[in-house]
Amino acid sequence: MRLVSYDASGAWRSGIELGDLVADVQRAAQHAGWSAEDCAGLPSMRAVLALEPGRLRALGDHAASRTAELEADGIARPRTDLRLGPPVPDPPKIICLGLNYRDHAAEAGLAEPSAPMFFAKWANSLIGPTDAIVPPGVSEKIDYEAELAVVIGTRGRNIDAAHALDHVAGAMAFNDVSARDLQMANPLWTGGKAIDTFGPCGPALVLLDEIENLQMLAVRTRVNGETVQDGTTASMIFPVAETIAFLSRIMTLEPGDIIATGTPAGVGNARRPQLFLHPGDTVETEIEGIGTLRNRIAEPL
Repeated sequence: MRLVSYDASGAWRSGIELGDLVADVQRAAQHAGWSAEDCAGLPSMRAVLALEPGRLRALGDHAASRTAELEADGIARPRTDLRLGPPVPDPPKIICLGLNYRDHAAEAGLAEPSAPMFFAKWANSLIGPTDAIVPPGVSEKIDYEAELAVVIGTRGRNIDAAHALDHVAGAMAFNDVSARDLQMANPLWTGGKAIDTFGPCGPALVLLDEIENLQMLAVRTRVNGETVQDGTTASMIFPVAETIAFLSRIMTLEPGDIIATGTPAGVGNARRPQLFLHPGDTVETEIEGIGTLRNRIAEPL
């Protein structure tokens, strides 16, 4: 099952991908006979993720088996007619890992961390899979970082690594866009990370039951068609389950929380010569089996 958010007259609504169509979650639930109370919050992806997993799967099965009816009733519309946004537009938290790939730590000339290194972004950074990245005018070193992001589906604290993936709803592609000059000006990194539009994600949230192994996925970036990152999640220093267990010892993880799990080697800052993004460039972020983001770099603001 693949979940998306789409723009409906300036408000985000949750949807279910059905091939080339997107069905509105709330209206699909109404079609399935859910009560008005059960349907009330479903425009919100966070409310969808908070559903009991079996009930969410049942709704997806209903939509898949009644696709023709949903299309005829205007509940399902062509994906090409919609502007997709970040699958979770309003996450409680966006937690990003740094130096979580062995080859990336090596290219940065840094020792592998002994515990997960993490920093925060906020919802202002999130954009959809085809939205423009708008750099701040005060930066000249805009970099890309292709990442696998997971989204929490079940609340948890002090989660055991052996059961950590039970708390994951699904995964998506994430580009941890970074202004390297602003990042390095502050040891906390936030100034170069938590910038408007610097978190493209999607194109859909792919539920975990459709992903065979989170730790065996290719991670790639292309800039203007040229491959500049080509790694695999098998090279993570701290796998997804271990990362979730670590974070949950520090904070409660909530449905809708996004955890971006770090980037492999090939970032522009480490290349010789360096490769930074400029207005007019297109950066593609691909996670095997999940999808590809295609974001143009706009003029600085």
